[in-house]
Amino acid sequence: MPYKEHEISKMYYTMGEVTAMFDVNASMIRFYEKEFDILQPKKNKKGNRLFTPEDIENLKIIFHLIRDKGYTLAGAKDHLKGNLGNSKDSQRVINSLENLKKFLLEVRDQL
Repeated sequence: MPYKEHEISKMYYTMGEVTAMFDVNASMIRFYEKEFDILQPKKNKKGNRLFTPEDIENLKIIFHLIRDKGYTLAGAKDHLKGNLGNSKDSQRVINSLENLKKFLLEVRDQL
């Protein structure tokens, strides 16, 4: 069986890294942290937020619901309360499709 390179992931992401990932201000991330119970970043002694990969996945779900599907904040909260498992499954599928698209675009560019 051929060796498969695993993607290296970090244990914690800083607020700056998260804002760069989602191309938003830190105030929006802090606001979503207050509004959505599923976001629980750790805080170090200085009070800096440290986001786990699970927090990043939850943020992706929130941004997908609000930006792409057009949910309101209240609607997104209600959706997540009843359908968190389904939302996580959907987000995994979306991530897989995005990775596939990225790979296919790289292959096309190499031709």
